[in-house]
Amino acid sequence: MSDLIVISFDTEAEAEGAYERIQQLQNDLVVELAGLALVKVDENGKTHVETPGAVGKVGVGAVGGALFGTLIGILFFIPVIGLVFGGVLGGLFAGLDKTGLNSEFRSRVKDAVAQGRSAVVLYAFKLTEDKFAEALAPFNGTIVQTSLSEADEKALAHDLGTAQ
Repeated sequence: MSDLIVISFDTEAEAEGAYERIQQLQNDLVVELAGLALVKVDENGKTHVETPGAVGKVGVGAVGGALFGTLIGILFFIPVIGLVFGGVLGGLFAGLDKTGLNSEFRSRVKDAVAQGRSAVVLYAFKLTEDKFAEALAPFNGTIVQTSLSEADEKALAHDLGTAQ
């Protein structure tokens, strides 16, 4: 099972600090990542995404990375009004609604990462919760989290392959 975690912050500096700290936590084996991104929404509502490069296990990095990249796109770039256009993408979103990435989760993410706020998004295979929470507490983030079963991940990867 993997966790998709979005941590929103009131300031860009807090988000950047947490982003750097999560990378250190991966080096310390507190978290095992398939994906990590820093998302900044400027005062004009435009979204900017930074990633640290390759993260994740060998062998699952490509699949996990592709899935993570698509999830970032779904969470931050596709307008809510235009979610279902075309049969293939409609099927993809129907598949999402059967997982932890349902419309309620996407709405919570959209509300948490509003104009002028920043967020760290991570897709984790493994997480030592107490150490992770303690390390990130000084950054004052608000967490939106969901879990994906292995079956959900495989179904999404299949649906994404069909959509492309």
